[in-house]
Amino acid sequence: MKVTNDYLIPYVGLKLGKHQFEYQISKSFFDYFEYDEFESSDIKVSLVLDKQSSMLELNFKHKGTVNVLCDVTGEPFDMPVKGKLKLIVRFGDEYNDDNEELLILPYGEHQIDIAQYIYEMIALSIPLKRVGPNAEEFELEELNDIEVKEEQEIKEEEIDPRWAALKKLLTDK
Repeated sequence: MKVTNDYLIPYVGLKLGKHQFEYQISKSFFDYFEYDEFESSDIKVSLVLDKQSSMLELNFKHKGTVNVLCDVTGEPFDMPVKGKLKLIVRFGDEYNDDNEELLILPYGEHQIDIAQYIYEMIALSIPLKRVGPNAEEFELEELNDIEVKEEQEIKEEEIDPRWAALKKLLTDK
């Protein structure tokens, strides 16, 4: 899936050595991939492309926040995310991306689309269980509510006059 030309790097025109690229990733980027796990995102992606005579070495790093719903409380919160990805690009007869760390591009290619790699790197850095900052307080409140309900049930049982009358018979001896 082609996102925009912003994520196409024409490596043919680059000199040998390291080249730095910066990207700011927002929710609209993920809309292209139909990824709707979070409400918003503010992520900075840094890419260092090391062009060598026979291959390219791409080192991605990302850091930022995504707005997700807490699995415990159901409230939205900004969750910090960070991660990195290393990709080696070699040249061969045909395109091959079977290996997640090695990409083989045909000899005639002159640019690489990095959007898919940025998407996968960020999506895989988001944990399956999302626990917000208020989750611990929420769990404590839930436990307190359960304890209060149990105490109320015990008091209701003590107030029942039928049991009180039976208990009085036992204590009158």
